[in-house]
Amino acid sequence: MEKSLRDKAAITGIGETVYSKVTDRSALSLTLEACLKAINDAGLVPDDIDGLIPYPSQGLTAESLITNFGLKNVRYSALTPMGGASPVAALQSAAMAIASGVAQNVLICLARGHTESNDGKITARLAEMPQMSTVSEFEMPLGANAPAQFYAPMARRHMEIFGTTSEQFAEIAITCRNNAMLNDKALMRKPMSLKDHQASRMISDPLRLYDCSLESKGAAAAVISRKDRANDLKQPPISILGVAEGHPDSPSTITQRENFVTLGIAKAAPIAFRMADVTPADINVAQIYDCFTYIVLCQLEDMGFCEKGEGGQFVTSGAIGLKGKIPINTHGGLLSEAHIAGMNHINELVRQLRRTCGERQIEDASVGLVTGYGDLGDGSIAILSR
Repeated sequence: MEKSLRDKAAITGIGETVYSKVTDRSALSLTLEACLKAINDAGLVPDDIDGLIPYPSQGLTAESLITNFGLKNVRYSALTPMGGASPVAALQSAAMAIASGVAQNVLICLARGHTESNDGKITARLAEMPQMSTVSEFEMPLGANAPAQFYAPMARRHMEIFGTTSEQFAEIAITCRNNAMLNDKALMRKPMSLKDHQASRMISDPLRLYDCSLESKGAAAAVISRKDRANDLKQPPISILGVAEGHPDSPSTITQRENFVTLGIAKAAPIAFRMADVTPADINVAQIYDCFTYIVLCQLEDMGFCEKGEGGQFVTSGAIGLKGKIPINTHGGLLSEAHIAGMNHINELVRQLRRTCGERQIEDASVGLVTGYGDLGDGSIAILSR
């Protein structure tokens, strides 16, 4: 069963808008731009799209895209309401729709735009997520109202058990910033040193400002097509070899969770690796969801790039740099490029496997992975190849 999705679908087009800290454009306007670019990149026209998986935020629906593009052939739509795990989970849903014959070209997209009421701030986005209701019962009455406050105890627990340090978290932030300096689209391109990281203000102990991802505006999109037809399109197809999602125990509240230092990706990764018939040693490049530096470190452990508890030493060994064992977030990630909830991670991995990344290109990149992290620990992973 796990092999049923292997190599049945491929990413054939990607598109994105300019990323910014503020915008006067709506999520719909940004989405339409990114989607049209992705469709054009694939060498398709809007009416070739017969499947839609939009990100369920700021009122965006499949009907919005159908109406504005005048689509007439859509026969499949879905939502994957998993926060930052949504885009990669959408790859799984798209692959299933394509493998089953329900759709041939599925468009997935995500945007963060301006709204008059809340301008897309994180607390307003949390209010849109029904799964966050449990947080309002346990965490919020104690003053935890934002993601940094939810995840800080996870990071602290890892530090207490394994001796992980803030300086090791800093290595992840510095790596992402170094990569962003090679990316014209990145919002944060000023060099960052360990001293800079350690001097940044505390947000929620032990997470400092530079441990936290950006607040950004913009949109990104991708087209997923039947693999046996993708070779006839404009771009070389990037095959989906393995894909999975996983949910942690007690997925709606961290404080009721027995294990603070394992995420949903620990359940998903073995499935994706078996489906793809590869191991972590076969991965040339990884775009790892980086809402916070600690979450990157924990995912590296949970996916098997190092043992549990060894993430701190692993990242400081040089392993995650552009010349390292497993280069990560070559665009700068959510920490330094932009926070487009991981949709930009998918697009960057496609560029790496197309080998079009210029100075930040990983030599001979052939197999890569991208992860998503949602809400309080949901995980998604896709393994792609050229």
